[in-house]
Amino acid sequence: MQIVESFPYEVRVTENVFIPMRDGARLAARIWRPVTDEPLPAVLEYIPYRKRDMSRGRDALNHPFLAGHGYVSVRVDLRGSGDSDGVLCDEYLVAEHDDACDVIAWLAEQPWCDGNVGMMGISWGGFNSLQVAAHRPPALKAIVSASATEDLYVDNMHYMGGCLLSDNLSEATVMFAFNSLPPDPAIVGDRWREMWHERLAGSGLWIEQWLEHQHRDDYWKRASVNEDYGAVQCPVLAVGGWADGYTNAIFRLLERLEVPRLGLIGPWGHKYPHLGVPGPAIGFLQETVRWWDHWLKGRDTGIMDEPMLRVWMQDSVSPHPSYEDRPGRWVGEPSWPSPNIEPRSLTLGRYSLSEQPSPPHTLDLQSPLSVGMFAGKWASYAATPDLPSDQRDEDGGSLVFETEALDCTCEVLGQPVLELEVSADRPQAMIAARLSDVAPNGEATRVTYGLLNLTHRDGSAEPEPLEPGRAYRVRLPLNGIAHSFPPGHRIRLSLSSSYWPLAWPSPEPVMLTVTTGHSSLTLPQRAPRADDDRLRPFGPPQAAPEAPATHIEPSAHHWRVERDLETGISTLEIENDQGTIVLDDTDTSIRRATTEWFSFQDNDVTSVRGETRTLRRLEREDWRTEVSTHTVLRCTASEFVIDAQLDAYEFDDPRSVPRPLRRRVYSQNWRRRIPRDLV
Repeated sequence: MQIVESFPYEVRVTENVFIPMRDGARLAARIWRPVTDEPLPAVLEYIPYRKRDMSRGRDALNHPFLAGHGYVSVRVDLRGSGDSDGVLCDEYLVAEHDDACDVIAWLAEQPWCDGNVGMMGISWGGFNSLQVAAHRPPALKAIVSASATEDLYVDNMHYMGGCLLSDNLSEATVMFAFNSLPPDPAIVGDRWREMWHERLAGSGLWIEQWLEHQHRDDYWKRASVNEDYGAVQCPVLAVGGWADGYTNAIFRLLERLEVPRLGLIGPWGHKYPHLGVPGPAIGFLQETVRWWDHWLKGRDTGIMDEPMLRVWMQDSVSPHPSYEDRPGRWVGEPSWPSPNIEPRSLTLGRYSLSEQPSPPHTLDLQSPLSVGMFAGKWASYAATPDLPSDQRDEDGGSLVFETEALDCTCEVLGQPVLELEVSADRPQAMIAARLSDVAPNGEATRVTYGLLNLTHRDGSAEPEPLEPGRAYRVRLPLNGIAHSFPPGHRIRLSLSSSYWPLAWPSPEPVMLTVTTGHSSLTLPQRAPRADDDRLRPFGPPQAAPEAPATHIEPSAHHWRVERDLETGISTLEIENDQGTIVLDDTDTSIRRATTEWFSFQDNDVTSVRGETRTLRRLEREDWRTEVSTHTVLRCTASEFVIDAQLDAYEFDDPRSVPRPLRRRVYSQNWRRRIPRDLV
């Protein structure tokens, strides 16, 4: 990362400004302004992750960079988060979008703004950039949406292919912790404690409402842009990474939006591309300046003369749960769908994949619950090692179909699709499909995967139980990918009837029967082109100087799989302890730690269990608070069962030695039972 110390504009930062909303509430904003009398466009990032402390480090890298290149860069805490008024009760509510429109209108009216506003963000900020664009606030002229989706049910961290993801629990835990933190007294004054207790009592248990909506109903549709792509009327730059969980949305946005649009997909996980892991990271902030210069300042930067879609074509590598870099090269497509992609159909034979027809055979499958323990996260958060391991660890409990050794390079770009003839001996079942690159030495690197709850075979709005023993034709799209299979390697398709803990298993053991000969895998094959060598290279990753901080307690991170042979319990433990740091410019100490456990016993599908614990502490010389959460999600054949606990503490005198007296000032416990509805 190149740290840039000087910019075309000197930058002045305003620590906090309260922006008035239509109902009288105020949202807290931090603003970086170029030092000039000239009105300039504004760029908004609008998220719930606390501008004053938790996101301060990332904000320091991004916003001064944009301001230094001639943009008023603005970070706003959502209503109910950080130092803003109110209580945050869920994602992407109507009030969130109304507030965003008010913020954009306020920015456009300021004397330092020329009336043009852009919106950018990653994850939540990428989601609401798309959603707010669909509301068409007049001053919003373009957006950058990273690691996001336009369909909140189909490609999100809650459900995938109608299967419940364990990331549903993980994300609920993240927000449980964030929503329980107090505003900063240095910003909001003496009312901080009243605001804090309002949030503690009012934010609620988000995992409960997410589990109450197990199908693609109006709850998910209300903020899903794919309900009306035409509502988006401003240009869109959609960004993602192959190690993330949101790349499929980029293909759909390029295909279905009717506005100027570009797509960019690198090898990264859930990070901005200038911070991307696995690398190579790129000069993404420079690219956003080119984008904003074109759409907010009317300058011809050439960015719209480049391919509609640029992706990192990944080379073959040995399997590993953590990569510093993924080798490969950049390739481009002028449009999407691309005329340069040819479907290559491979028929499933008796444990084979071939372009030749194959007679039908029936193969039975009932996977052990251990298949999936080395699958990694649904989306890599760069808290590695969270990528999939050698697939030989998983393939012993799977049906495996494989090509002969390739005689020439096979490159794919897009979404592989599995057409399967399958039956089950129970009314509910799921199937996981994995595509792997198998080296001559037998190492198997997962390239992509897909999930399908078979009761959702005709869609997730109105799923239907299976008729046991009846054969169904189902379509299972795998996640989009760009990968180069080299000569001498084999392409492997692996099928399993479970994939825990990435996805929740079916409510009872299932025997699947796959009919080969009638089943096929279609690969989106792309031939290398000379045009790829002439693509404009990206610049090196650059950012503004880091926020000054002092680490006073070390971080710790691990992924550990343990199997107790006496009890039959297997557990994946994920520790993400970020230690303690002091933000030097506010003299605020931050302690953050999260641990997750995902377990099962033997092959009992009702024994699966997810458990999370978080600790968050904020303190200064005269102020110290601490919040802990504990959530357990388990199941029976007919219900999901949630147990959760929230405890908040204050310390009487943070200066006491050796340790101040801790008082519990709020506590709440939840027990919820939610019927399983074909999930």
